[in-house]
Amino acid sequence: MSQQSTATTPEIRSIIDRARTDIETSLTATDWDDLVTEIERNLYDDAATDEVYQAAIQALTARIEIEPKLKRVAAGVFRQRYYREILGEDLTGFDLDRAYRETFVTNLQRAVDLDLLDERLRERFDLDDLADYLELDRDRKFEYMAMETLYQRYFRKTEQNGDRLELPQAFWMRVAMGLAIEEDDPQERAKEFYDVLSKLEFTPSTPTLFHSGSTHPQLSSCYLTTVQDDLENIFESYKHHAQLSKWSGGLGNDWTNIRSAGALIESTGVESTGVVPFLRISNDVTAAINRSGKRRGAACAYLACWHLDFPAFIDLKRNTGDERRRTPDMNTAAWVPDLFMKRVDNGEQWTLFSPDEVPDLHDLSGIEFEERYREYETQAENGDLRQYERVDAEELWRKLLTRLFETGHPWLTFKDPCNVRSPQDHVGTIHSSNLCTEITLNTSADEHAVCNLGSVNFATHVSDGELDREYLAETIETAMRMLDNVVDRCFYPTDEAERSNMQHRPVGLGTMGFHDALMQLNVPMNSEEALEKANRWQEFVSYHAVLNSSKLAAEREPYPSYKGSKWDRGLFPQDTVDLLEDERGREVPTEREETLDWDVVREHVAEHGMRNSNTMAIAPTATVSTINGTTPSIEPLYSNLYVKSNMSGEFTIINDQLVDDLREAGLWDTELVDRIKYHDGSIQEIDAIPDELKRLYRGAFEIDPRQQLRLTAHRQTWIDQSVSHNVFFPSTDGSLLTDVYETAWELGLKTTYYLRTLGASQIEKSTLDMSEYGKTQRRDGSSSDLEADEKHPADEDELCKVEDPTCEACQ
Repeated sequence: MSQQSTATTPEIRSIIDRARTDIETSLTATDWDDLVTEIERNLYDDAATDEVYQAAIQALTARIEIEPKLKRVAAGVFRQRYYREILGEDLTGFDLDRAYRETFVTNLQRAVDLDLLDERLRERFDLDDLADYLELDRDRKFEYMAMETLYQRYFRKTEQNGDRLELPQAFWMRVAMGLAIEEDDPQERAKEFYDVLSKLEFTPSTPTLFHSGSTHPQLSSCYLTTVQDDLENIFESYKHHAQLSKWSGGLGNDWTNIRSAGALIESTGVESTGVVPFLRISNDVTAAINRSGKRRGAACAYLACWHLDFPAFIDLKRNTGDERRRTPDMNTAAWVPDLFMKRVDNGEQWTLFSPDEVPDLHDLSGIEFEERYREYETQAENGDLRQYERVDAEELWRKLLTRLFETGHPWLTFKDPCNVRSPQDHVGTIHSSNLCTEITLNTSADEHAVCNLGSVNFATHVSDGELDREYLAETIETAMRMLDNVVDRCFYPTDEAERSNMQHRPVGLGTMGFHDALMQLNVPMNSEEALEKANRWQEFVSYHAVLNSSKLAAEREPYPSYKGSKWDRGLFPQDTVDLLEDERGREVPTEREETLDWDVVREHVAEHGMRNSNTMAIAPTATVSTINGTTPSIEPLYSNLYVKSNMSGEFTIINDQLVDDLREAGLWDTELVDRIKYHDGSIQEIDAIPDELKRLYRGAFEIDPRQQLRLTAHRQTWIDQSVSHNVFFPSTDGSLLTDVYETAWELGLKTTYYLRTLGASQIEKSTLDMSEYGKTQRRDGSSSDLEADEKHPADEDELCKVEDPTCEACQ
């Protein structure tokens, strides 16, 4: 129960003064007096102490839009309240320091006693020594939204009463200990891991943060499965779906093997109902699962675009029609071969088949797929196949994009770049990507692919006007070790998942804070210099990710299926772009010159092998970037000023660097804030703002989506998996949307993720470099070439809450 107190001006001032220590703001002494008075005025006599803290937080966050640094002051107030909740009293100075460290030990032991944490955390570690190692000042790295998010979702708590057991640095240390528990020197490794985590240099994905050190450490982010064309296997897949979702895994389910509607079932002599009814059941399983009590189940169904049920599949997310043939709680993605895109380009016909009559097609890619596909078309024309349908490829493409614009689904993913460039082409086929489209791993009836994710933060590695490469290399070395440890420490919900992960040991080192780092370096994202940064920074990450995986192989041994892999054959990710060009018979227009001494890495791999079949994947980062206080993944800043809503509340998001620059120019005031609000966070139409700032601080919808694709294509050169790439599309012109996604394919992207769109009112207030993206009508004055009754994009006027840990997109 909250203690009662009479809120007095000195008490409120003490809370505020402690929170703003060492934080320089633009507020004057009078401003602070006014804030204290407002807080006091909003409280009643004998208000609970927690209510005093909350009133202070509300008063501070209401002013963030005019003074962004108040989000750090609000975080300071939040910390005081949280310290009091955990420690039982308000403490400062030496007393706080002592109690903080003592509580780390006592609460960890309590969690072990309650069977929440692994007994070995108490047995294998010197807890007092680790308590002394905690750097309490690192709590100050968290902004208010990060603290609120950690409090609501991440800090461990008791199951009965919901008592929270972790202060922020205890949280980081628990994660570090869980990942170091089986190291030869777990004490020192825990300290090494803790430093990287607590300084926000590298952060594992959400499941690792949830479960590291626990009695059921399900640490992996993503699971990929392929469903077989057999009733028993289909229902076994639902069971696996539920088991994997239960432990926080995001799912990518391949359904292409399932025969189409009208196909003959020989055992009963009746016709199949096709894949759609089974997808509806999968949707309901997804909705029923509450992942670890922290976020709802999440899955994405994949179907190849040559499947006879594909036209019905792309309608699954519509809000009209038979609801029994809709999947409102599940994502969908199209699995698209190069041959389809070539036929769209050439204005040719496309043939749809039932998989039971073309059983080997799903396992083929590249030239082999194209040759076999044409053979099946010949068989169909000769009357040797029971079911098939000829359609116009361009018409199907337009319908696919119309559904994507209307509903946000299906996402577009490209089969051949995924398979042709796969390091593991010697042991199977990639049949789909995952929930967030950055994972590209083999699946089969016997293997559920698993990936283990984490991201380095570019923004924390910028110093003296450049990316500190030596610092980043050290971070990557530790990050790769932590990710490899996830494979061994993970609790696997299914035997198929454990079998796959132990055989191939894939990990996905990603990045976040790309745009944040660019802004620190005064590099506009819509520039050739940004293209060079994306290319060279990812080359550097790739160099050290591969090298350190090979070093782990020398220390621990190569992964079991290494022999025969592309690594074993001397083929690195950058080498495989040429292979894709050869398969396509056309150029992939990306620059892939090596600027580092790759001979060192190639020689090391040749001698020692690789510890991990796959080493890199760029995930959305979502809440992880919120915790780090940086821009998500490789994405642009959404807007310079907006309100973000998630389960933890509503938060004002403002571009601190823009505010600093405008303040330095003497332009920052309440009138300018109002003008930026009117333009939905854009500064492009505000004459008073200098052009150089307008170029630097473009939001996501003010950067040519094709430029964003080029950035990803160049970084994709160096990555052995894929990139979760959101398309920000500020138009309603379907011909332009076609251009964007055809560009994605031509550039060799493996996958794309969400399509983000703007409402018409926002388009009218936005300005881009290229005039065609600012239009809501075609040049001839007619409406968009999207179907006339389907001009209601699912994301209109709203960004999907991918930062919410209950959202299916969270990483």
